[in-house]
Amino acid sequence: MRICWRTIPSQRNSMACLHVACERAGYHLNFVTRPEEDVTLYSLNSITGHLYIEEIQNADAITLIGGPHASARWKDLVSVADYVVVGEGEYTVPRLLESIEKNMPLPPGVATSSSYKPVDHTVYLDGNPSFGEYKGYIEISRGCPYGCTYCQTPRIFGRCMRHRSISSIVNLAKSFRDIRFLSPNALAYGTDGIHPDIRHISSLLKELAKLPEKKIFLGTFPGEIRPEFVTEDAIALISRYCSNTKVHIGAQSGADSTLKKIHRGHSLTKVWDAIYACTDVGLTPIVDIIVGFPDETDEELLETVSLCHEVSKIGYVHAHRFFPLPGTPLERGTSRDLIPEVVSTLGSLALSGRLTGSWNNPEIRFFSKIPK
Repeated sequence: MRICWRTIPSQRNSMACLHVACERAGYHLNFVTRPEEDVTLYSLNSITGHLYIEEIQNADAITLIGGPHASARWKDLVSVADYVVVGEGEYTVPRLLESIEKNMPLPPGVATSSSYKPVDHTVYLDGNPSFGEYKGYIEISRGCPYGCTYCQTPRIFGRCMRHRSISSIVNLAKSFRDIRFLSPNALAYGTDGIHPDIRHISSLLKELAKLPEKKIFLGTFPGEIRPEFVTEDAIALISRYCSNTKVHIGAQSGADSTLKKIHRGHSLTKVWDAIYACTDVGLTPIVDIIVGFPDETDEELLETVSLCHEVSKIGYVHAHRFFPLPGTPLERGTSRDLIPEVVSTLGSLALSGRLTGSWNNPEIRFFSKIPK
């Protein structure tokens, strides 16, 4: 049985994860730019997924859809594809391919137009070799205990954090010259994600530092750090063991009232504490913010812009425009219009090179890189 993977630029992470999982199960993936027989797999996100619906419906092949959009909107997609994978796919997709090949009952975690059985497992990170050769970083944690109203992460991966073991991370790191981490909150490694405890990340960094000729990057793309985890002791660890000169902090708003409404679980004071903890040791903060929440007031927008302006004097800003993601409490929301003062200030900061992102276009979520 020939298995194909429909290449979609925005879904490279899914491709890397599932390629490794399928290869380990004995299924080789052929990369294609259109559906081909016998089976073609798709991973769709909620922003670009609609571009592929007609293609999938008209495919002359067995079609499988997975990814964040499929997990949130599987009831809508069972009429589009033959099979929809709901939730994490590392175990489910190989089991589904075996079911198709051998005409066996469908595994849990798969929906069709006539049936659905909820997933019966949680992916054990140590049992999966992260992104293999296709991505130069290591997934060290999954899940998030916070219920931010705009975010799909806890709805797809759960609110209980799971962590890859230190021995597994070190073994994977041997294959890379630059060691980078994927995590919703890199400094929460080994913890419940709520109570900061640097003992675990300290142990990890100490072990990685023993590897010869390696550079370690923590708290940079593709991960970030929640501000309340950026303490003096944590930053001291980054300064001692890591090569990055910048730290990516997830603030999301400069207004305490907005932070409360979107259930961020931290205050603006914590954001500034994190920023100063970085600058005190010579690290440059990169602060992540979102503008245009549905019920965001003009005053709240201006508070966020004020944060951006102040941060730009000592660091950088990554600005996102709010986009309603399926499966989240704000899925039916609409990004509010930005007032002229906000557009003008963000535009000026962008022109100065201190702000990146697509803050003026809610449908673009992939941003130009800030220099390392």
